[in-house]
Amino acid sequence: MELPWTMIGAVKFQEMVSRYPLKTRLSVLILFPVLLVALLALPAAASAAAVGVVTEFPIPSSSSQPGMIAKGPDGNLWFTEQGGDKIGRITTAGVITEFSAGITSAAVPFGITAGPDGNLWFTEFDGNRIGRITPSGVVTEFAIPTPRSGPNGITAGPDGNLWFTGARSSTIGRITPSGLITEFRTGITPGSEPSQITTGPDGNLWFTEPGVGQVAKITPAGLVTELTLSNRASGPLGIAVGADGNLWITLSAVGKLARLTLPSTITEFSRGIPGQSGPRGIATGPLGNLWFTLFEASSIGRFTATGFDQTCC
Repeated sequence: MELPWTMIGAVKFQEMVSRYPLKTRLSVLILFPVLLVALLALPAAASAAAVGVVTEFPIPSSSSQPGMIAKGPDGNLWFTEQGGDKIGRITTAGVITEFSAGITSAAVPFGITAGPDGNLWFTEFDGNRIGRITPSGVVTEFAIPTPRSGPNGITAGPDGNLWFTGARSSTIGRITPSGLITEFRTGITPGSEPSQITTGPDGNLWFTEPGVGQVAKITPAGLVTELTLSNRASGPLGIAVGADGNLWITLSAVGKLARLTLPSTITEFSRGIPGQSGPRGIATGPLGNLWFTLFEASSIGRFTATGFDQTCC
């Protein structure tokens, strides 16, 4: 079975990224997926005339390299600034405030998510810390026990804690709202490079392992189960829960989407998706469609169950 997809809103993005060194490019890769998630939060009743209209808001720090973005408990959007070691806040009117006090130099803030405690939590990829920032901008950092673990994705778990991936250490971390960190590595393949993480419909945490072509789950108690994809070089990156109750994964290296029907049935879809398009981030839209970024194709894709409904650009 194959479901159709639609390419929406091609942009001249790849040309801009190519001017930067590899480390910066890896930071920018995250920008499209997270902006996509933020845009999907817009009301579904928005007029058709507004679809595809982009408004840009310059960040005060010119070399900020904005990365992840998440909706905050205060109704604003919060984002990481990987180049400036800052956390940014932007109101829906476009007013930006940057916060740097309390963030270690050269920390490289990466992932960010809203926590169950009303604060924002973020990873520091090079600083090897988890940061917490209150809506008023007060930052507290918590050191990760494993050196150079490379904390990457982060999400709120079903148990009231925050869960994050350790890309360099092949670990999954759990941090309580009070800052107590526990790391799990048993059952995780060395060199798997855990990337993005989300809470699944079964109450477990699910994460991608691009280094070995696997998707894995970890229970709140720390028990890990890995599932191997048909192609270990497929490069699984983004992961999200679909409106159908399944988990959907982008396979960045082979231009496919994968559907994981629990407990372990994996189906891959490729019809209409260019093989070298580089799907990255993925999110479920307000109408139940799946939206995903195509980094190499400079496009946004929409995956539906009923057929093509729009094509542009």
